[in-house]
Amino acid sequence: MQITHIPTPSHEEVLRVTDTATGLVGFIAIHSTALGPAAGGLRMKPYASEEAALTDALRLSHGMTFKNAAAGLPLGGGKAVILGDPACDKTETMLAAFAGAIAALKGRYWTAEDMGMSPEDMAVIARGTEFVAGLADGPFASGDPSPITARGIFNAIRCTARHRFGSASLSGRKVAVQGLGHVGWDLAAQLHAAGAALIVADIDPARCDAAASRFGAAIAPVDRILGVEADILAPCAIGGILNAETIPALKVAAVAGGANNQLATPADGDALHRRGILYAPDYVANAGGIVNVATEILRIRDRAGFVKEKLAEAEASLDAILTRAALRGVSPHKLADEIVLTRMQRRPAA
Repeated sequence: MQITHIPTPSHEEVLRVTDTATGLVGFIAIHSTALGPAAGGLRMKPYASEEAALTDALRLSHGMTFKNAAAGLPLGGGKAVILGDPACDKTETMLAAFAGAIAALKGRYWTAEDMGMSPEDMAVIARGTEFVAGLADGPFASGDPSPITARGIFNAIRCTARHRFGSASLSGRKVAVQGLGHVGWDLAAQLHAAGAALIVADIDPARCDAAASRFGAAIAPVDRILGVEADILAPCAIGGILNAETIPALKVAAVAGGANNQLATPADGDALHRRGILYAPDYVANAGGIVNVATEILRIRDRAGFVKEKLAEAEASLDAILTRAALRGVSPHKLADEIVLTRMQRRPAA
C-alpha cells in the first residue's frame, strides 16, 4: 500500500491511497478537525477519473464538517472514496488495504458506511482499524444508518411543508423522490404512510417497479424527475443536482431531501430563493445518519435516546433557520452556513 499526501489549501489533510496487489485507488479527505475528529463515510463508485473521485471527496468532506457542526456533534468533517464498481471490483483484501490507511491517521478520521458500502464491509475494515463505525455487532454498534437518515429527512419535509404550505400534513401532497437506494426507499415508505402521492426515479428500473407496486408511485425517467410537477422535490441520489441548468426547469414549491451537496454552488441557493422555491439545507435535513454513527464513535450507551434527542434538535434547528430566513428575506442556505461558521469559531478548548 502507498499513501501520498496531496497539498490542498481548503483541507487539513488529503491522502491518495493505492495498492497495486488489490487494485485499490482511493482518497481520504479531512476537511476540518476544529470540533473533533473528522467523521464521514466511505463511498465506492465507478468514477470517471481520479480527478472526479478526488473532487467528490473534497466536496463531501466539506459537507460533513457543516453537517456535524449543524447537528451539534463534537466531530469534524472527513470523507473517503474508492474508485471502482462495488458490485464487481470490491474485495476483502482491498478493504483491508484501505483500513491500513485509515489506521495510519491514528483517529484523525473515522469512517462509516456510505454509497457502495455495507455494515458487512465495515466489519472487514474494522479488522484493520478501530476507527470505524456503522458496525452491525459490538457493544456500541449502530448498524445501518439509513432508516435514521430517512426519518430525519421525513421530519425535514414535514417542517418544510409547514413553512411553505401552512401545514405539516403530507396527506395528498405530491412528492418527487429522486433515488431509491436504502435512504430513498425508507423515505418513500414513510411518505406513503403519511398519505403523500409519490413520483419516483432511479437508475434501477426494478426499484421503481417495486415502488409503484408497494406505494402506488408514478414513475418518471431519471433524466426527467427534476422537471415533474410536484409540491416537494426530495433529492436522494447524487449531489450537485440543483444548478443553473436544472433550477429554471423545476416545477415544485420546495426542495427537501437526503442527497449531500445538492447545491452545485452557493449561488444556486440564491437562484432557488429568487424563484420562490423553499430549500431545506441538505446538511441539516439529512443529519440522521451521522447522528446514528456518532453514538458509536462517542460511545453513547443510550443510543435510542441520543438519536431521538438529536433528531428533535435537527428539526427545531431547521424550523428556526426557515423562520429567520423568511424574516430576513434570504435563502435558508445562507443562514444555515452562518450558524455553522459561528459554532466552529466557538470550538472547544484544546
